[in-house]
Amino acid sequence: MEDDDNTDFSLEGDQGNVPEWSSIPQSPAGFKSGFIGIIGRPNVGKSTLMNELVGQKIAITSPVAQTTRNRLRGILTTPEAQLIFVDTPGIHKPHHQLGKVLVQNAQIAIESVDVVLFVVDGSVDAGGGDRFIVDILSRTQTPVILGINKVDEQPPSYEAIDASYAQLAAPNNWQIAKFSALTGDGLEALQQLLINHLEPGPYYYPPDLVTDQPERFIMGELIREQILLLTREEVPHSVAITIDVVEEEPTITRILATIYVERDSQKGIVIGKKGSMLKSVGSAAREQMQKLIAGKVYLELYVKVQPKWRQSRLQLAELGYRVED
Repeated sequence: MEDDDNTDFSLEGDQGNVPEWSSIPQSPAGFKSGFIGIIGRPNVGKSTLMNELVGQKIAITSPVAQTTRNRLRGILTTPEAQLIFVDTPGIHKPHHQLGKVLVQNAQIAIESVDVVLFVVDGSVDAGGGDRFIVDILSRTQTPVILGINKVDEQPPSYEAIDASYAQLAAPNNWQIAKFSALTGDGLEALQQLLINHLEPGPYYYPPDLVTDQPERFIMGELIREQILLLTREEVPHSVAITIDVVEEEPTITRILATIYVERDSQKGIVIGKKGSMLKSVGSAAREQMQKLIAGKVYLELYVKVQPKWRQSRLQLAELGYRVED
């Protein structure tokens, strides 16, 4: 193991604590604030959108569906408002206990926010999954904005696509915003539209904060993202991460993390031949962590098998997945 790599790989792991936030100032006169639920089918770009809006990577993005698990809050503070974005799991038909928890949390989020941003994929026509979500949203009193994402991927004749979404919005009188989370086009107008829907309110979080999740959670998500990106369908959603130890030293932060999978075969895939996959996961995750904490990171990864953890409410809770209040 070479010093300039600063990533180590093993097969086991333990736990620790999270830092406190700074004090919250009083908001100026006329200041607005509120919570915005980002809702939509899997893979419509919800996490990419939130990362772009808050200006920092806090939610993982992956070509694999169902990657968002926890209700993650991203915070954007401007001179006139504080917008707290709640990124939710893609709403879909659940196939296991984890899926039920994820969808239940997304539905709870709809009722607990000030505005819902219903994100759809503007590169394709509205589908059955979108109509399923419309049915859920049509029963809420929460204001809804229909956000047509991926305008950068729209074909030259996109009118029919836009019309299919306009038909979803019209019966409920939802406003429509078009944008690209990837390029940033249209996000300024979207941001202003969201602010227009908020009421006067206080700072809920310190103005310099971009998420209410502790750094440990983000670190775990960065590891999980690399596993999803590098293993693709081989180890789809059977992965959970715990950050067991974070030791901050003057010149380096040492992190020990455990990767949980459900089967021995998945453990073999995550480790790879002679540890090659685990090394690739660790190196890429360490790079992202160094951006997160703006400093040098030493990362040590362990892999453990925890059979059928997604089917057990107890094991889900132990790994940080529970139905939110």
